[in-house]
Amino acid sequence: MKKTENRYIINVRKRRRSNIVAFTGYCLFFAAVALAVLQGMGMVADGLPTDKGREALSYGVFFALSLLLISIRRALEWERMVVLRFGKFRAVKGPGLFWVIPFIDKIAHVIDIRLRVTDFSAQGTLTRDSVTVTVDALCFWLVWDPQKAALEVEDYEEAVVFSAKTALRSAISSHDLSTFLEHGEAITKSLQQEVDKKTTDWGITILYIEIHDVQIPEPLQDSLSRLAQAEREKKARILLADAEIEIAKRLEEAVTVYAKNGDAMKLKILSILNEGLKAGNSMMLVPNSLTEELKTKDIFGLQALNEIKNKG
Repeated sequence: MKKTENRYIINVRKRRRSNIVAFTGYCLFFAAVALAVLQGMGMVADGLPTDKGREALSYGVFFALSLLLISIRRALEWERMVVLRFGKFRAVKGPGLFWVIPFIDKIAHVIDIRLRVTDFSAQGTLTRDSVTVTVDALCFWLVWDPQKAALEVEDYEEAVVFSAKTALRSAISSHDLSTFLEHGEAITKSLQQEVDKKTTDWGITILYIEIHDVQIPEPLQDSLSRLAQAEREKKARILLADAEIEIAKRLEEAVTVYAKNGDAMKLKILSILNEGLKAGNSMMLVPNSLTEELKTKDIFGLQALNEIKNKG
């Protein structure tokens, strides 16, 4: 498309230069014809116009200026005007001032080459899994060749909208609802490419298409909500089960370590007792075997406490 745009710009510049040359030629031609007519009517003597010649010349100048004024046209920076001469394509004019031949040239179309945004929708379309949906979308496009847009299609704006609608309906009917909702970006990209293939021959390019709303029947919305909630609960339970399996494996490894090392098991028991005391529990149940074993080592300082009481 860029090569075509560059070629179009070069052609416009060539037409501008040729128009300037043609305008200069027309002025010289009409001036020569006016002098010849005045001389033929005897209104020119010794190369100078007579009184009648001056009067006729003033009327001629007024008429020429009037034609010149009505032949001048103006196009804004974002406008391009398609000019026909005797019903045939002549040139694309603009931006700025340009001139046309009155009663011969006709401005057939004024085309806006700025970026345009058109909204369209596909209402009541069935997906591949037989769900009725209504999809609203936006199409961003522009005209890069005014000549093709004016001559190749009757109404290029409606043609763009109809092409986009057709492509959107085709995309909806060829996908399941879940796929359409999950892979919306890829679907819009394929839509843009499909519509752009059609509009390129009209001098129009589709920049991108955005889907901004998908309307689903209310009963189906409730079903989808429950399905999504059940899916989230399923994932949460799977994660919890995986965590329990991992904890069980770690505990199995810990049992193997404690079975091989009795001291480590005693330290673990003491750690549990310590955590219980930190929690502020007023009563703890400890097995007799553990207390008898720990009594000889005075782990809790009970023996030292009794000796202090006895001395006192």
